[in-house]
Amino acid sequence: MAQDPPAQDQMHYEAMAQEALRGVVKAALKKAAAPEGLPGAHHFYITFKTEAPGVSGPADLLSKYPDEMTIVLQHQYWDLAPGETFFTVTLKFGGQPKRLSVPYAALTRFYDPSVQFLLQFETPAAAAASAAAAAAATQAQAGASAEESAPADPDAPNVVSLDHFRKK
Repeated sequence: MAQDPPAQDQMHYEAMAQEALRGVVKAALKKAAAPEGLPGAHHFYITFKTEAPGVSGPADLLSKYPDEMTIVLQHQYWDLAPGETFFTVTLKFGGQPKRLSVPYAALTRFYDPSVQFLLQFETPAAAAASAAAAAAATQAQAGASAEESAPADPDAPNVVSLDHFRKK
């Protein structure tokens, strides 16, 4: 008896969940941008893809971090402005103030070590890769029963990595 292939998520729940969690970061940044600043011992480590669309800052700074960059918002940050789709902040690098603009979609990690709160995100490119891997896994699963009757394709991949599906 053939199994029905798993239903395809046409609602894109994972993307909606990622967007909702980015809203947590936005709300935290809004609190940090208030006149009172960060309460208590709270501080943030924010990691983002430097090559993501919409990321802007001094070219010399971003070129030092060709993939990802982590910034710390704790005692010395200025002009923090969380917007609807991105935030801007001025930080000192090598004693010089430098302004960064980071879309929430570029975030890969948000961590507040004072309370051990961590969020990890997939960037759109990683999400697309995960979706492609999921589609390949579904095809491989659907083709498993047909595999016994059809000859194997020597060029077809025979290993599916499950790393994309694991929660970090």
